Amino acid sequence: MKPSQKSPAAAPRPGQRRSRRRILADGLRAGLMLLSVALICALLIGMIVYIFVRGLPHISAEFLTTSPNARTGWIGILPDLLNTLYIIAITVAIVLPLGVGAAIYLNEYASNKRLVRVIEFATETLSGIPSIIYGLVGMLLFVNFLGLQPCLLAGALTLVILTLPTVVRTTQESLKTVPQSYREGSLGLGSGKWHMIRTVVLPSSVDGIVTGCILAIGRIVGESAALLYTAGAAHNLLNPLQAVAPKSAGTTLTVAMYIYAKERGETDAAFAIATILLILTLLINLAAKLAAKHLKK
Repeated sequence: MKPSQKSPAAAPRPGQRRSRRRILADGLRAGLMLLSVALICALLIGMIVYIFVRGLPHISAEFLTTSPNARTGWIGILPDLLNTLYIIAITVAIVLPLGVGAAIYLNEYASNKRLVRVIEFATETLSGIPSIIYGLVGMLLFVNFLGLQPCLLAGALTLVILTLPTVVRTTQESLKTVPQSYREGSLGLGSGKWHMIRTVVLPSSVDGIVTGCILAIGRIVGESAALLYTAGAAHNLLNPLQAVAPKSAGTTLTVAMYIYAKERGETDAAFAIATILLILTLLINLAAKLAAKHLKK
């Protein structure tokens, strides 16, 4: 071989060139993904910090434990806070059995797959409908047709219709992640259909059920448009032990925040209510996670 000639091994091979390009492309994609995550986290943290900075100085014991007074201009959110908890309790008590039961039937019992696909498409479509439309439907159906008048029960039933598609879809997708071998093994050991679902399938999919519950509670806590038409805007301090309490009008925290911010110009009170909503949502999510761990045991 002459000295001026280069060895074939010294020249870069096409595979090596492609691998370098692939490394650069993978690095670029990873950098873009990290940038996206950083932007999302920065926006989320910035929004939470801004709300807390604006709202925490205006939260006091009197603000949380008193009722508003129109004559003196005093702002208290105790009725709104309790009404929010009433709405959450009533809605979850109705929507969870309905949603989980419907998901179990669609995934475990339904044999007509075409009908199942139609129902899945309908639930996905209902999930994307604006909440103001649910409010109008709830007003026409529960307030006018059934004669409930604007009350907590009418608002809760409207929120049941609003959150039911979310609970059904999340629970159904969680049930689909349970391996088929779990079901076959349980049935092979002599378990019945319902016993297999109750002791094997549901404990294995409890995370998805809790996720659906958290998403539903998030929509309940943050809903205002639908409740303006169905639950009313009265700052009534209701007694939950009384049978007439669900049939009384009441304002939730989100509706009160809208009223204070848009109609009365009380931005400080609105930010204080927003801070309480964030804390309330965090506490509910933590309680749901703890309940999921307990159910797994």
